[in-house]
Amino acid sequence: MGSVSAPFKTFMDQTSRQWLGQEWKDKLAAGFTNSGGLSGDKLSVLFQLQLFSAQHGMLWVPFPLMPTGTSPDDLNRMGSHLGLMTQSDNAPAEITPPAGDIRTAELFGVHVAERALRWLAGHSRT
Repeated sequence: MGSVSAPFKTFMDQTSRQWLGQEWKDKLAAGFTNSGGLSGDKLSVLFQLQLFSAQHGMLWVPFPLMPTGTSPDDLNRMGSHLGLMTQSDNAPAEITPPAGDIRTAELFGVHVAERALRWLAGHSRT
């Protein structure tokens, strides 16, 4: 519904102590969203997550994967660079989310993990 889920919003609202102590400052953050509709106002969810991470002083990891098309088998078919966007509908579970979205999600996970390793390597020098 164009926002993070209620349980996640509750989590966000309960992070005042971490915010006050800047406990998550310079930690990496990335976001993903899935909805039943092709749009589903997913971009507003990513904006909300990015703003939340910025308030905590976190460093946002974008998603540089270029879209390969708009069919269900294409990579990054939603064309998102702020984070991962996928779509599921009322189809049987074995076909939704579609293969392209699943592969895109895997690539997003690899991308975030690689950024974390790079960040760790760059900050392990003393």
